[in-house]
Amino acid sequence: MTINIAIFGYGNLGKGVEAAVVKQPDMKLAGIFTRRDPKTISPLSEGVNVYHESDLEKMKDAIDVLVLCGGSATDLPEQTPRWAGVFNVIDSFDTHANIPKHFAAVDAAAKSAGKTAIISCGWDPGMFSLNRVYANAILPDGADYTFWGKGVSQGHSDAIRRIEGVVDARQYTIPVAEAVDSVRAGKMPELTTRQKHTRECFVVAAEGADQNAIEDAIVNMPNYFADYDTTVHFIDQETMDRDHSGLPHGGMVIRSGKTGLQNEHNHIIEYKLTLDSNPEFTGSVLIACARAAFRMNQNGDVGCKTILDIPPAMLSSDSPEFLREHML
Repeated sequence: MTINIAIFGYGNLGKGVEAAVVKQPDMKLAGIFTRRDPKTISPLSEGVNVYHESDLEKMKDAIDVLVLCGGSATDLPEQTPRWAGVFNVIDSFDTHANIPKHFAAVDAAAKSAGKTAIISCGWDPGMFSLNRVYANAILPDGADYTFWGKGVSQGHSDAIRRIEGVVDARQYTIPVAEAVDSVRAGKMPELTTRQKHTRECFVVAAEGADQNAIEDAIVNMPNYFADYDTTVHFIDQETMDRDHSGLPHGGMVIRSGKTGLQNEHNHIIEYKLTLDSNPEFTGSVLIACARAAFRMNQNGDVGCKTILDIPPAMLSSDSPEFLREHML
């Protein structure tokens, strides 16, 4: 059975989702939806139709899963509950502190419509979340450490671009090397948020914009920058395009734990990602989760879910027999 995927939002993440769909043997792209004029959108793949968001409900019978590619700061808190009442939906909501609130809003909408929604899909939250759960289950006596970067955070960059007077922005998350070394050595240090990462921002400000006000808004932004040592650089658009056009990222989840009746043995579990393209990798995770959402809905499993609720086999296009023979 072919799963019909639609994309809402055609920025970097939307393009990453498009690239992921074409690699899936059981999916096809039913369309791209945008708040912009559809005529201004040129899809990467041939034969893909672009529609205005006002056409979404008209096509609900042609779409199996809607992948929402907006930003976590302002788009997804409104869009995901809205469209979970019409479609099976996937999003990449990544404001960790607000996930419970977002889950509750989406769960109510999806259950009322008999739809399945999977939120916070990506690599963190997402793949890193899975590895934290696995590692904690295996090593209950221990400590968790998550390091991101060095790389461009799409969500944090988007949050900066929403500030008045900002034309363009890139935000790099950088692990503190001394902290990583201490964790890998099994020392189980107690680290504050500020001790684990720094944040470096490159900003193109509009002509005449108050750069001091922009910098203050960035470094004091809750949930994004307030808890970190943050450096802000103002540059021109030419420099941004030349030096910061890529979207690399990555990071690692480390669980340091002990076993034995006297805690005599130390263990390190580490899961690491090195990504050339953050949006393309995130889009690939979203599409695997879209398959699971479609299957779960067919099984009558409705409401809001996270990647922690998905049986691994539901993510794969391969049969259970193939998975048992080749993956187990």
